[in-house]
Amino acid sequence: MTDVRTTSVQLAARGLTRHFSVRTPGAFFAPKRIVHAVDGVSLDLVAGEVVAVVGESGSGKSVLARMLARIITPTSGDLVLQGKPIEIKSKRTLDYASQVQLVLQDPFASMNPVHRMSHNLIRPLMIHGASKHDAPAMAEAALRRVSLEPPSRFLESYPHELSGGQLQRISIARALCIQPKVLLADEPISMLDVSVRLGVLNLLRGLCENDRLAILYITHDIASARYIADSIIVMYAGQVVEQSRGTTLVDEPTHPYTQLLIASVPDPSDTAKEAPPTGEHAQTAIAEKGCRFSPRCPHVMDRCREEEPPAFVVGEDHTSKCWLYAGHDAAVEVALPTRRKEGEIATT
Repeated sequence: MTDVRTTSVQLAARGLTRHFSVRTPGAFFAPKRIVHAVDGVSLDLVAGEVVAVVGESGSGKSVLARMLARIITPTSGDLVLQGKPIEIKSKRTLDYASQVQLVLQDPFASMNPVHRMSHNLIRPLMIHGASKHDAPAMAEAALRRVSLEPPSRFLESYPHELSGGQLQRISIARALCIQPKVLLADEPISMLDVSVRLGVLNLLRGLCENDRLAILYITHDIASARYIADSIIVMYAGQVVEQSRGTTLVDEPTHPYTQLLIASVPDPSDTAKEAPPTGEHAQTAIAEKGCRFSPRCPHVMDRCREEEPPAFVVGEDHTSKCWLYAGHDAAVEVALPTRRKEGEIATT
């Protein structure tokens, strides 16, 4: 029997990689260094599901999203859109953009401040072939999809007249205007007031379930990833270090970096909670050997500094890129953070 989930993959990435060459400041004649911004990331974006990518700043999340949107050209790897292979070195086409849309982090910067919302919504529609007669009605329908009523009020407003939450909903509406199959949301709630974050998350979850959108949700907040996602991927220094389906990754984390992320989530009820122990400094994505997390890992071994670990299977649909799980006999018992309550979401 054919796997229904496999047949509904809207966008697939295999071994997606992006390297940047950088010059050392003040050393003009020095050889350039290679920064491994994203290294060998593979994922499937499935209709009706949310895949969350979690990691701290600099982990490669946004570069990954921009490669999937084809704004940044990958160094290597493969992209498949609805079963059709994409030539990654070619320019992004209008057909591709109509199927894969990106929602940016800052709703204030993503809108033209000198135009009303009607211009910000109707212009993309006309670029994608909508007529002047049909575009206004399509813009109103998109605003209703994101629960902005009445649409006429928002179409006549300028960006500075709206709140951050309203602007982010309009950003989502603009992406939905052309009926894409894939929505890439790059930290869509990080610049919003705490009181409106949950509403935007519920909106994305509703679009996923009701409209069968395939959504990539990028965040540094692992609690919100647990709340919204069907699958979670944790990135560190350009690599996927742990991933799983469901909430297993958050409830039973195996990689030391994932455990530190969860332990770092503020808990207002625990005033005596201390910051988790780490190494002296963060590793960069320039490392050429060993585990990139080894300088910060509280469980580091000599092997970690010399050999890069593969992704070990640690459970059903659950992998961890850590030498602690090289074999059952060699596995190390690692204390897990306290589990968060079902449905709990951080508000900071």
